[in-house]
Amino acid sequence: MRFKTTWLGVLCALLLFAAAPAALAEDSLPEDAVLLTFDGDSVLADGEAVPQDDDSAAVYTAHDIVFYESGHDFTYGEGTQADEHDPAEAAAHTVVHITRPGAYVLRGVLDLGQIAVDLVEDAEEDPEAVVTLLLDGVDVTCTVAPAVIFYNVYECDPEGESGYEPDLSGAGARVLIADGSENNISGSYVARIYKSYTLNEAGTAVTDSKKLHKYDGAFYSKMSMTVSGGPECSGVLNIRAENEGLDTEMHLTIDGGIINIFSGNDGVNCNEDDISVVTINGGALTITVEGGTGEGDGIDSNGWLVINSGTVTAQACSASADSGLDSACGILLNGGMVTATGSMLDPLTPSDQCCAVFAFPQRQDPGVRYALTGADGTEYMVFAPDNSFTYLVMSCPALTDGESYQLTADGDALLVAAGGGMGMTRPGGFLPQLTAPGPQLPDGQAPGDAPELPDGQNPGDAHEPPDGQSPGDAPEPPADDGQPQESAQTEAADSFILSPGLNSFTVSLS
Repeated sequence: MRFKTTWLGVLCALLLFAAAPAALAEDSLPEDAVLLTFDGDSVLADGEAVPQDDDSAAVYTAHDIVFYESGHDFTYGEGTQADEHDPAEAAAHTVVHITRPGAYVLRGVLDLGQIAVDLVEDAEEDPEAVVTLLLDGVDVTCTVAPAVIFYNVYECDPEGESGYEPDLSGAGARVLIADGSENNISGSYVARIYKSYTLNEAGTAVTDSKKLHKYDGAFYSKMSMTVSGGPECSGVLNIRAENEGLDTEMHLTIDGGIINIFSGNDGVNCNEDDISVVTINGGALTITVEGGTGEGDGIDSNGWLVINSGTVTAQACSASADSGLDSACGILLNGGMVTATGSMLDPLTPSDQCCAVFAFPQRQDPGVRYALTGADGTEYMVFAPDNSFTYLVMSCPALTDGESYQLTADGDALLVAAGGGMGMTRPGGFLPQLTAPGPQLPDGQAPGDAPELPDGQNPGDAHEPPDGQSPGDAPEPPADDGQPQESAQTEAADSFILSPGLNSFTVSLS
């Protein structure tokens, strides 16, 4: 299956790659790099057929794919009937196992199969356990599990020791997108399968369990992973995902390449709570959550999301309350061209680059051309979303504090609602409370008790009015001192000013 290259990729190649770290070109790979070529279910390594079912070989094939099997009871796992696959469907897949460190160039078409990298369990602590996959015109389709998966390789940042700025230069899972190539990865997922479990007294439900398998993404790594492009930033990676798209269980860093993700759930997901960091340093990342699962964020980090450069467009699911950019710990926009849409807004952490957030009073239909323009009519950012949304986030290096801007929809200026501008700067590490605390009660007073009255006042007594005012009189208006008075209703405008000192600014639209 082929996908179109978006205008974002062109921008990346022309404007942004200079800010991204240079990735290895194919001719700079080690001389002992292995060329894997696929044709249907045929697999060649440097022109020779790879062995079957020989786990002592560096590369071998088998029909042993990990998947969520149908026909089991509730003690098998947490999947529903929608997550199950028939064993015959799974057996039709050819798994290409990579068992030794090194560089592997992937070319050709693997109709029903999976690329599985596994350097055994102790690889996580071995800095030499590194595998580089160079995608150079490869198509892999898997209907029962991830199409590409790293199981056991070196984890360069165990327990998130680097905070929200991890150094993944030593990561064991590495992906390079060769310049001039187009690569297509279409994959499914594996619902949680139990390694062990505890039942309730009646034996009718699982009360506690340990995980054996659970892989949500079509392109998946259990360890930290880097994805890079070539020096020209012209290689394309298209990911079509039944569930989530590009996933890791620890950190993910994108340094380049043109990456297009079409997913049923989160486009990008890193899922170690309060630890994982998604870092984007360059390239062009375009995410469209098509919402086959009924939900999905554009980018979802269970820890931090940091965008330093590149072009990022992230569209959340149309049908759910999800965000284009979602992060549990914080979102830092330090650079790059960033556009995100969704029906939920995660707080942005004060960072280096200005950002405008547009809040619409109702869900907006797709297909409209939005342009963010300056006072002189210069179009700084243009976006025509494919999904409906209520929040639109736009950030680019050209936005400046104190300058006036306008948002247009198909050429028509949108009106800023009365009092619609609200600064969003928050102290570092601030996260909003989900519920506001109630009022502080006097000692000994319980919620629901009648308030304590001043001495000498009985329940039902009227409050004492100010001197000269009788009960029922209207309150005295403020004195007119000749200065303009603020009004709750102000005239709507078609432009707004990015307030000085606020790196992110919310604009409510009429």
